[in-house]
Amino acid sequence: MAERLRLAQADSGEQPWRAWGPYLAERAWGTVREDYSEHGTAWDYFPHDHARSRAYRWNDDGMAGICDERQTFCFGLALWNGQDPILKERMFGLGGDGGNHGEDAKEYWWYQDSTPTHSWMSWRYHYPQDPFPYDQLVRVNGQRSRSEPEYELVDTGVFDDDRYWAVTVDYAKASPRDLCIAVTVANRGPDEATLHVLPTLWFRNTWSWGLPNRPVPTLAGRPGRLAGAHRTLGHLLLEGEGEPTPLLCDNETNAQRLWGQPGKSLYPKDGINDHVVAGAPTVNPAGEGTKGSLHYVLTLGPGESRTIRLRLAQDDEPIAGLDLGDEFSYVMRGRRAEADDYFAELIPPSATPDEAAVARQGIAGLMWGKQFYHFDVKQWLTGDPGSAPPPPGRRYGRNNAWWHMNSFDVVSMPDSWEYPWYAAWDLAFHCVSIARVDPAFAKAQLVLLLREWYMHPNGQIPAYEWAFGDVNPPVHAWAALRVFEIDGGRDFDFLARVMHKLLLNFTWWVNRKDVGGNNVFEGGFLGLDNVGPFDRSAALPVAGVLEQSDGTGWMAMYALNLLDMAIRLALHDRTYEDMATKFFEHFAYIAEAAYRQGLWDDEDCFFYDQLRLPDGHKLPLKVRSVVGLLPLAATTRLTKTTLDRLPELNARLRWLQASQGEYADIISARRLSAQGVQQRLLSMVGQDQLLRILARMLDPDEFLSAYGIRTLSRSHLEKPFTVSLGGSDFTVGYEPAESTSGLFGGNSNWRGPVWMPVNYLLIEALREYAEFFGDDMKAEYPTGAQQKMPLAEVADDLSRRLISLFLPDENGHRPIYGANRILQEHPDWKDLIVFPEYFHGDNGAGLGAWHQTGWTALVVDLILTLRR
Repeated sequence: MAERLRLAQADSGEQPWRAWGPYLAERAWGTVREDYSEHGTAWDYFPHDHARSRAYRWNDDGMAGICDERQTFCFGLALWNGQDPILKERMFGLGGDGGNHGEDAKEYWWYQDSTPTHSWMSWRYHYPQDPFPYDQLVRVNGQRSRSEPEYELVDTGVFDDDRYWAVTVDYAKASPRDLCIAVTVANRGPDEATLHVLPTLWFRNTWSWGLPNRPVPTLAGRPGRLAGAHRTLGHLLLEGEGEPTPLLCDNETNAQRLWGQPGKSLYPKDGINDHVVAGAPTVNPAGEGTKGSLHYVLTLGPGESRTIRLRLAQDDEPIAGLDLGDEFSYVMRGRRAEADDYFAELIPPSATPDEAAVARQGIAGLMWGKQFYHFDVKQWLTGDPGSAPPPPGRRYGRNNAWWHMNSFDVVSMPDSWEYPWYAAWDLAFHCVSIARVDPAFAKAQLVLLLREWYMHPNGQIPAYEWAFGDVNPPVHAWAALRVFEIDGGRDFDFLARVMHKLLLNFTWWVNRKDVGGNNVFEGGFLGLDNVGPFDRSAALPVAGVLEQSDGTGWMAMYALNLLDMAIRLALHDRTYEDMATKFFEHFAYIAEAAYRQGLWDDEDCFFYDQLRLPDGHKLPLKVRSVVGLLPLAATTRLTKTTLDRLPELNARLRWLQASQGEYADIISARRLSAQGVQQRLLSMVGQDQLLRILARMLDPDEFLSAYGIRTLSRSHLEKPFTVSLGGSDFTVGYEPAESTSGLFGGNSNWRGPVWMPVNYLLIEALREYAEFFGDDMKAEYPTGAQQKMPLAEVADDLSRRLISLFLPDENGHRPIYGANRILQEHPDWKDLIVFPEYFHGDNGAGLGAWHQTGWTALVVDLILTLRR
C-alpha cells in the first residue's frame, strides 16, 4: 500500500515524507513565548490586533497552514470578503481575559482529512460574506457572566441566509518537497459575491533579533508566481494558475502603527493587508520581500464555486516551472485514492459508516495538530541582542527555573488554537491514537519530552509553557506501554530508552511529592484543575498537607507501569529483573498506605483527598469525584509463566505475601485465566472495594451519564460539598457544563462534565479486571437496574456511550453539537466533526476548546478496539 510504503521510507530515512506538514500554528499571538512583559500578561502583551503587524519571535501562525519541519518557510491562506477591516489571515478568538469562560476561538473550521505522512490533507473553513463581527463578539462576551453561555459567531446572525463562503484547501504531495494545492471556494449565499483569495508564502523571521549567522532570505514576485531563495533551504517556487497579482512585503514589524516608531522596512508585515483592504502603497513596487501573496479576485454567482490550482516546491537549484495541468490532476486523484485505501484497511469493516467518518476525521485532527514548537527559555529570559532587555522581574517569574529548556521540534499539541503548546499528559494520550497510524512518530514524541533539553535536571517532566513546573499526572509510562503494544510489542530498545529516563522522573515524584515519606502523594492540581473545593496548585487555606487520592492512585499506577516495563525487558535481559522487584514492592507500599493513611472511606466506599493538619488530625474532603475513581486504574496481572521465568520477582512476591501480612490483600488474588494459565492480580482495590466503587461509578444518579462517566457525582447537585477552612467556606457542586467558578483557569471544568482521557483509563481498567475475573465477576449495570453484566461488556457499553457523542442519533443530531441547529441540521455543516475538550455531563454537548483532537481522539482508539 502506497501510504505504508511512504511511512516505511520516512522511518528508514530513505525519503523525508514528514519534512513538510501542517506544522504551522493556528495561533501564535497571546502565547507565553511571545510575552516579554514583566508580570506575564501574555494576552495583553501580544494581542490579536498586533498579530497582522508584528513579526513573531518564536514561531508563526496562519490558516490551513503548512511549513517545513524547522519552519524556515510558511504557507497559509488569506481571504477578504470586501467588507472586513482586515484580511482574514488567522483565526480570531478571545483571549483568557476576554471570554466569559476563558479563551475561546470564534470561527468555524474543520480538519477533514490527513494521512500520517501528510501526502493527502484537507481543511475546511466557513467565512462570512457580511462584515466579520469582531467588535460585537468582544463586547457581548465581555458583558456575559460565568453563569451564561458563550456568545458564538453563529449567534450573531452572520450566517443567516447562508451568506458565507465555504472554503476547502486540499494538499497532495507529488514528492516529499513538492506539494499540489487546490483551493476551492463556493458561494453559499443567495446573491453574487466577490472574494479575494491570497495564497501566501513567507519566511519566518529569524534575522531581526541580533543573532549571528542569520542572513535575510528573499522572495521575488513574478506574474503568477513567487520565487524564494534561502541559504540553507535552497530555492522555493509557489506557482498559481491564471494571472494572479504578486504582492510582496517584508515579514518585519510595523513599529510605526504599533508604537509610533520608525520600523525596519517601508513595507512591513501588514503591507499586503493595507494594500488590499485600503489601497495603500504598502507593497514593494520592486516585487521583492520576505512575505508574498498571489492575489486572486473571484466574483461568483449564488451556488457557484471555483478551484484555484497552486503548486509549491523546493530544490537546491532554481525551479523553472511547475505543472498545473495533467500531472497536477494525476497527483491529486492518486493521493486521495491512496488515502481512501489506507483508511479502508485501517478501520475495521464492522465499523458503521458514521463511525468510520469519526475515526478518519479524528485522525485528521491529530495529524493537523502537529506544530513546530520553538522556545529557548534561557534566551527568552535574558533577551535578544537586537532587542531591548526584558524587565528584570522576568528572571524571577514564569519558568525561571527552566533555563535549560530549548525546544525546536514538531510536537503534537492539545488544540490548534486554544492550546498551541504541548502539555505533557495530553501528549501521552495523543500518542496512543497516533500509534494507530504512525507508531514511529508516537514513540519519538514520548522520547522527546524525556530528553535532557526538555526534562528538568531534577527529573521533572515539563508540564506546559504557562508553567513548566506545574505537575501533570505521570502517565508517560502508561502511554509508552500502550504505544509499544500497538506497534507490535517488539521495539525493546524504545522501551528501555523510555524506562531509563522515567526512573529519574519516578524518583522526582517520590522525593518531591511525598513530603511525609508515608507513600501517599500530593501533586497539586494534577491536570484536574477545579475538581476540588480550592485550588490544589496554590497555597492551602490552612497550614497542613493535602494528601491526594488521585496523586496516590497515579503513583500506584506509575509503579505498576514501570513494573510491566521491567518485566517485558527482563524477559529479554535479566538485568532488568531487579527493577521489576523494586517497582513491585513500591506499588505494594503505595497501595497499602492509601488504606492505612485513611484515603479509603469504608462507609462511603470511596477514596477521598484529605488534609493532614500540623497536629496530626486528618480532615477528609468528601467530594465524590474522579479523584476517587482513579485508583481503579492502578492494576495489572502477572501470569505464572512470567513468574516462573523471573524467579527473583516470584520469590520476592512470595516473601512479601508471607512475612508482610498487610500487603496480602493487594497481591494475593489468584485464579486461572480463560486460557487455563494461572495469574495473579496486583491492584490498588480488592474484589470487594472494586464492586463497591463500581456501584457508585455506574449509578446514573452519580457518575454514569448517557455519554460516559462524569467527573463529579451528580449527587452534589442537590448536596454540594462545603468545608470551612481558615475562616472561609469552600464549596464544590455539580456543574455539568462550563464552570461558574474562576478557580484555576477559564473554560476548564472538572466538576461534572465528561472528559475523554479519564474515561479511557477507567475503561482500560475494567478490561484488565475482566481479563482476570472473566464472567465470574459481574456488576449491576446501571446501578439500580436489577441486572448484572460482565465487566468486559460494561467496558464495551461505556465505549459505545463515548463514541455516540459524535454519531448522529435517530433524529440525525450529534450530541456534541447540542442545540446548535445549523451544526445539527444544515446539510453543509452537519457532517463536519469537531473534537471538543470535554462534554456536558447530562446532554453530551461539546464544551471548552473545540479542536482538542489530541486526547479526545482517543475515541478513534475506542472505535478501532470495539470494532476490531
